Amino acid sequence: MKGLAIVRNLALQYPSSSFNSGPLLIYLTARDQGKGEAAVKALQDDPQLKKARALARDGGLASVKYYPLDISKPQSIKDFASFLKEEHSEGIDMVVNNAGIAMDGFGMLRSGTLQCNYYGTLTATESLLPLIRDGGRLVNVSSMAGHLNSKYSAAIRSAFASSKRVGDVTKLMEDFTAAVKQGNEKEQGWPSAAYAVSKSGITGMTRAIAVQHKQQGGKVLVNSCCPGYVSTDMTKNRGRKTVDEGAQTPVLLALGDIGGTTGEFWQHERVIEW
Repeated sequence: MKGLAIVRNLALQYPSSSFNSGPLLIYLTARDQGKGEAAVKALQDDPQLKKARALARDGGLASVKYYPLDISKPQSIKDFASFLKEEHSEGIDMVVNNAGIAMDGFGMLRSGTLQCNYYGTLTATESLLPLIRDGGRLVNVSSMAGHLNSKYSAAIRSAFASSKRVGDVTKLMEDFTAAVKQGNEKEQGWPSAAYAVSKSGITGMTRAIAVQHKQQGGKVLVNSCCPGYVSTDMTKNRGRKTVDEGAQTPVLLALGDIGGTTGEFWQHERVIEW
């Protein structure tokens, strides 16, 4: 699980980060309560965390709690944001949006892949960004699958690259959905891959929100990243990176010294061309 590895590495790297101002509380979210609670238990028994004494139960700084969240459901996001606002009125330090699905075919396009990966991440970003304190971070996990390469027509690549507002990116998601319904997405310049398009959307949307946030005087650094080809259930365990290796870029963007960079797409712990 990439998410579990991200939490593990946040706990391991927090003590030496500039964010260290005392105890760290991490909310690990999942839509399945059983899996979420099992992940917390796995972290409590994790050999790396025990060896480093990273968790409060072992004398460290970090505590991990489970909270139910299904980002494919706007009400679930609203409930989580309300909980955080009430529980942490002083604000939070960072958010890492890692949820995502890859479905075969287009049968559940708008209610499945795009709803979770694009629209869910967008709603979570817009709902949680206002809760982050100045100097904090927001990280959206995207993918190189969404790279603007030859799988798109020149016109669509240009539309993504020139998008300035969230509405511009959402319009592209709507155009793709319409093309799929018409059955001629390839003829219109789209790939037959909802996952790839959704990740292009995440990268473009994150950039647009970062630019708008900065223009409005916001001081949260907002970036997207590709963790790399990680060996997980989603990649059918064919990835070349371990989950801990895949966690390094998201954790860098959440905790590390990134020189004030915002609105960029990262891989291998550095900014890359989208």
